[in-house]
Amino acid sequence: MIQLLGNETSADRLYIGLKSMLSDVVPDFELRMKADLAARVNRLKLEKNAVILGHNYMEPALFHSIPDYVGDSLDLARKAASTDKDIIVFCGVRFMAETAKILNPSKTVLLPSEKAGCSLAASITAADVRELKRMFPGVPVVTYVNTYADVKAESDICCTSSNAAAVVESLNAETVIFLPDEYLASNIARETGRHIIFPTIDPRPGKDSSLDYQMIGWPGRCEVHEKFTLADIADVRKQFPDVVILAHPECSPEVVAACDYSGSTNAMIKYVEQSKAPHYLLLTECSMGENIAAANPEKEMLRLCSVRCPHMNQITLEDTLASLEKNQYIIEIPEDIRSRAAKAVERMIAIG
Repeated sequence: MIQLLGNETSADRLYIGLKSMLSDVVPDFELRMKADLAARVNRLKLEKNAVILGHNYMEPALFHSIPDYVGDSLDLARKAASTDKDIIVFCGVRFMAETAKILNPSKTVLLPSEKAGCSLAASITAADVRELKRMFPGVPVVTYVNTYADVKAESDICCTSSNAAAVVESLNAETVIFLPDEYLASNIARETGRHIIFPTIDPRPGKDSSLDYQMIGWPGRCEVHEKFTLADIADVRKQFPDVVILAHPECSPEVVAACDYSGSTNAMIKYVEQSKAPHYLLLTECSMGENIAAANPEKEMLRLCSVRCPHMNQITLEDTLASLEKNQYIIEIPEDIRSRAAKAVERMIAIG
């Protein structure tokens, strides 16, 4: 089970706790420095009545030391929706902090780094969604939570990787627009038995076309997950034939099909916790593998850690401390966008 030290305000006790989990991952001198920073963050969040949410992709020393809650996008959206704290500090990327603000318009939401963006969220605009709706009138729009608020505002419902199939099925629609992740859309299309087209890659079929399709996608990709290949899997299986390989559904359909399990970050964590295998390999952001290894020292986790999200990596303990000290960087969303986006996010949370 994941152990969090987010209520600990003593640097010495934080150091001991972090060392017990991370001595094989983080050098001792760095653990001492990070323990001091974490203790200052934890004291300050108590003084300011703040809650810290940490995504599963946060680097290990931060992940285990200051969040009150950790999880995937859906988990943290739920926690954001139910908090009674005055300030929400989101240790994640901008679209996640925006989701917290969408659900908490009266609270202060802070993002520790203004540079923590997302290549996938940046792959589509609200104007792109409006054009797709013009091309396919009346077709409901499902938008991955990894998008910015103005895109969510153009959507009927949001989803996460953990509930995407359930969201699509809940619409009871012959055809859905699913945005913006090309690979996630393709994986969900296969899971739900739908044929998918990408009209910005291939021309839209004419009205008299016999081509059958039930899902309309967009060519956006996560710059981390698109880098995993079939060759990576083959190389690892050659050296470790008994390895269990888990892939995030933002990986390509070919990679997902070649793995033993695919699921959201929380689903992958539960799989490792509840199963027994000689070796595990996670095809997802590097830090998550380290966090699972720290929480499950009895599990043999292999490393294929050549892919670190440059946006998640912007969030540091130093910047989180500065964010609380200076009230930076405050997330603001125009009310007309926020209120429309809220409907799509709340529908997502209701499906669970």
